[in-house]
Amino acid sequence: MNLNIQNKTALITGSTQGIGFATAKKLCEEGVNVIINGRDVSRVESAVDSLKGEFPKLSIRGIAADLKDEKGCFELTSQIKHIDILINNVGIFEPRDFTEISNDEWLHMFNVNVMSGVRLSQHYLPKMLEQDWGRIVFISSESALQIPKEMIHYGMTKTAQISVARGIAELTKGTKVTSNSIIVGPSKSEGVAQFMEDLAKQEGKTFQEIEKFFFNEVRPTSLIKRFSNVDEIANMIVYVSSQNASATNGATLRVDGGVVQSAF
Repeated sequence: MNLNIQNKTALITGSTQGIGFATAKKLCEEGVNVIINGRDVSRVESAVDSLKGEFPKLSIRGIAADLKDEKGCFELTSQIKHIDILINNVGIFEPRDFTEISNDEWLHMFNVNVMSGVRLSQHYLPKMLEQDWGRIVFISSESALQIPKEMIHYGMTKTAQISVARGIAELTKGTKVTSNSIIVGPSKSEGVAQFMEDLAKQEGKTFQEIEKFFFNEVRPTSLIKRFSNVDEIANMIVYVSSQNASATNGATLRVDGGVVQSAF
């Protein structure tokens, strides 16, 4: 399928690995010029080099910036004047006992997961409205709807992202700019995979045994009973970023493997 976004420019935050990198690669396959972002210079350069080797005719850039605060967001926006597609993918998570989460930890989680997308959207939305075309996508989680007791602060930020995305959509009425959020279910990104591998070693079990336990006991509502892979998630992100998704605006889309027990 031709998604009709050739020669557009996309910024994907947190895109040196996992869902972000898979999305960048699939956008390149559609002829989109991409901007990779991450905190570590060497990892950004490695991701850029990998994509350039595969897509030599496209413009592929990398910006190393930590988006945890205004300074980091400004470092990025000051170097990137124009984009057509903004994918707010950067995020952190950490299992923590609710009573032990400090004020600083609450604020740090909120700043990285929510305010990074807010700040970048504030900067680029007016330009998208002026050119009368743009896509803003927030990568949320099933934790936004089914708040995990082991990561309440994380779930809170994922719910907030959905609200922000919908609110931005209200500002796009009558234009060709859209703003949507995507609920991602348990996925086998590098971070999660490593966490599960480490847990498997601690328990003296295989990854497959830990995965089976996870979906039987921790996420029993999953319909696919496995971790989704990053390409499956990237497919949805790239579609909603495309011209073909022009009538999808203010929506919360799901690539959650059926974990959320709701038809809406």
